[in-house]
Amino acid sequence: MIDAGQMRLEAVPDWPEVPEEVVFVEAVGVAVDSQDRVFVFARADVPVLVFESDGTFVTGWGEGMFVRPHGITMGPDETVYLVDDMGHSVRHFSLDGEFIRTIGPSGQPSETGVQGFDHRTIHDSAGPPFNLPTNLVIGPEGNFFVSDGYGNARVHRFSADGELLLSWGAPGDLPGQFNVPHGLGTDGQRIFVADRENSRVQIFSPDGELLSIWSDVARPAQVFVAADRMVYVFELGFHTGLFPWQSQDKSRPGGRMSVFDLDGQLVARWGGHGRPTEYDGFYAPHDVVLDSSGNIYTAEVKTAAAKSVGDDTSSLPSLRKFARISG
Repeated sequence: MIDAGQMRLEAVPDWPEVPEEVVFVEAVGVAVDSQDRVFVFARADVPVLVFESDGTFVTGWGEGMFVRPHGITMGPDETVYLVDDMGHSVRHFSLDGEFIRTIGPSGQPSETGVQGFDHRTIHDSAGPPFNLPTNLVIGPEGNFFVSDGYGNARVHRFSADGELLLSWGAPGDLPGQFNVPHGLGTDGQRIFVADRENSRVQIFSPDGELLSIWSDVARPAQVFVAADRMVYVFELGFHTGLFPWQSQDKSRPGGRMSVFDLDGQLVARWGGHGRPTEYDGFYAPHDVVLDSSGNIYTAEVKTAAAKSVGDDTSSLPSLRKFARISG
């Protein structure tokens, strides 16, 4: 059991039941619908997987549609937004996989000067959408905010109709700049950006005005603001998922979960100890979501993150559920 401050959780073993024909590599994103069904974006032969909350497999779709899955968001109208980083696209689907539309340009990377995934080579001014985008969140007035990402250093705001309204950010570590804006969250008024390689969460108005910076995080991958107004930050840490020019540093935290209130005060934290086989440990945090009962679902890129350090992660889970315990 995880006893983390104001919350108690229990890791659910062997969750979920993934059919063999899916040829599952790793989960990159998780989302839930109004029935608490769990939608998983996976690097797998069947990239979009749907499970009941108890882990029973429901259906899957999306074969051949994506270059490299990265981010998933459930819309308020119960449709799904999927971000394909190496496909340089953000696309919108029904729950059963029917294509609805594309948000912004698609298929060709914008000119940012980036060489591969080396964010240090991005032009000082960054660029337009998209170059290796990472995630999307739906904010005030139904506007879409897209983090862009590995090959850019910007957040783009689109109208509900898909019109580009504004972009902000530039490569760097000064306030308002980004080094891999990787994840996004919103409390309905503000936009939370997981500025991963700067190890901070930057908080903006919908117009791109910097409001606050939270620095008590370790390479944050995703931010999720739950219905209880708690902010869940899933942190990759310094042990795995490293770029070639980075060195593993086990004197600093590994993968962990941190929970803050809306003012940035730490409420709970677990993991970070570098023992991912333990019930409260993580290997390569990437995405997090909560259902209506406060249960937590996480996705970890255990295969991609292990390449930089040569770990054998075959026995580690990539997709997990932590059940909330009342009382």
